[in-house]
Amino acid sequence: MGVSLRALRALALLAGFYLLGLFVLGVFAALGFATCQWTRPVIALKLCIVLALLAIPVVRGMFLLRTPKDDGESGLAVTEGRQPLLWSTVREVAAAAGTRPPDELVLTGDVNASVSENARLLGLLPGRRRLYIGVPLMTGLSEIQLRAVLAHEFGHYGNADTRISAITLRGRHSVARTVNSFMERAENRVGKERARQEKAAGKALRKGREAKEINTRGVGFGYRAMARPFIAYGSFYLRATQSAARRQELAADRTAARVAGREAAASALREVAVLDAAHDLYLSGYATVGAPAGLLPPHGQFYGGLRHLLAEPGRRSELEELRHDLPGTTASPYDAHPPVTERIRLIRELPDDGRAAGTPERHALALLHDPERVCADLETATFVPEALAMRRAQWPELLHLGRRARCEEEAGPLRHAITAATGGDPTLRALLDAADTGALWRIADRLPKSEAAGRASGRAAREFVRPDLRSGLARLLVLELVDARLAWWEMSWSDPSRLRLPEGYEELMPAALDAAVADSPDTAPLRALLPRPSSLSH
Repeated sequence: MGVSLRALRALALLAGFYLLGLFVLGVFAALGFATCQWTRPVIALKLCIVLALLAIPVVRGMFLLRTPKDDGESGLAVTEGRQPLLWSTVREVAAAAGTRPPDELVLTGDVNASVSENARLLGLLPGRRRLYIGVPLMTGLSEIQLRAVLAHEFGHYGNADTRISAITLRGRHSVARTVNSFMERAENRVGKERARQEKAAGKALRKGREAKEINTRGVGFGYRAMARPFIAYGSFYLRATQSAARRQELAADRTAARVAGREAAASALREVAVLDAAHDLYLSGYATVGAPAGLLPPHGQFYGGLRHLLAEPGRRSELEELRHDLPGTTASPYDAHPPVTERIRLIRELPDDGRAAGTPERHALALLHDPERVCADLETATFVPEALAMRRAQWPELLHLGRRARCEEEAGPLRHAITAATGGDPTLRALLDAADTGALWRIADRLPKSEAAGRASGRAAREFVRPDLRSGLARLLVLELVDARLAWWEMSWSDPSRLRLPEGYEELMPAALDAAVADSPDTAPLRALLPRPSSLSH
């Protein structure tokens, strides 16, 4: 489908929203006119007020004349003077793709590359172009793979995708604004009605009467009903525009294959999918682990530390398995990207261009001047002030203290239960002392419960709460050992962090915990595992 036909289609879909809105307003106007003609003035006035309130979201959605502009993702804008080699590569790839290069280049902290264009007059006139490149993406790609990724993005420029998207975005924002306005008004009505009923119930209780059950069913029905046709059109709009978007992605893939070579384009797609999974693991298992303790990795390592994980031999084998087991289905019918496996298959079906992927001469990160400084500057550009104020720690300390803070947080419910039940210090020794006096299950009863557990009683109630009580005891014991420097979390780039316990504890702890949470608690085995008072001062 050519650019003109795609633009015409986008305009037709946008016009469909306005036709739907005009139809709804026309129905409202007809109802209002008929009411004024055939009913009493008081009834007509009330109905016209209701119709006017229902019409407001439609009018707001229809007259959203301004599409939100691209103000830029959070990132670090770099000039050609600061990053000449990267800019030179970008210009070369843009020329090979047959399109105008971007006006701005922004480095981000994502495993992604994207382009935007602030087109004017709903995309009829070109605008300022911006290219986003993720530093973690560059960390895991070769230079030729990065060129393939850039060529794909510039394919969107060449196919006028970024300009036509201005029309598409206008329609999406209009539909979304209308639906959100209806739903917000419905929720406001529900909130006001709930507050009114709760006030009435409180008043009844104060007078000694039985309070009525809070019931907001049916409140806001008119707004929710009015939202349905727009939700239906929005679903159709997304499906129609996303099918076109998928064709655009495949066309951009062909541009990548033409510029960088078939093998490079296919390997880049595969590697980006693998990097995305590796980056998720890195963020959750390393970079953000210290956050509960108010810690961040060393300067520049939050975005730059991914290379440690990628370089670890143990992780390489996991990533290699992932390369050969990519997801083959699309998660959502609204996803603009076809499945990666399908895209790779279509690229490999292109005629052989004689350019094998081979061994890359240079890593993509080599295109950056002083990448360590870039990663540090990117943190400054993207972190909120609270994050920038956090203390920096080396990786082993970061992981150990972060895991300890998480363990402390998870032990919080049991600590609160101990204090609430005994009025004493929320320590493991205090809990064991209480257990010896028969107060263990009184403490356990104060732990957070599910609805089913809250209804249970007797032995059934104990069975519900026993696992949480046992887990809490284990965390309190671990905290005692860690604070006595007898246990620690050991960091590894090849495996998840592992809690190192004193010799023999892994074998002794399960039985000791089971004994402590038995129907008739025996605390002696668990007491034997507590650190001696002398070790606490070390």
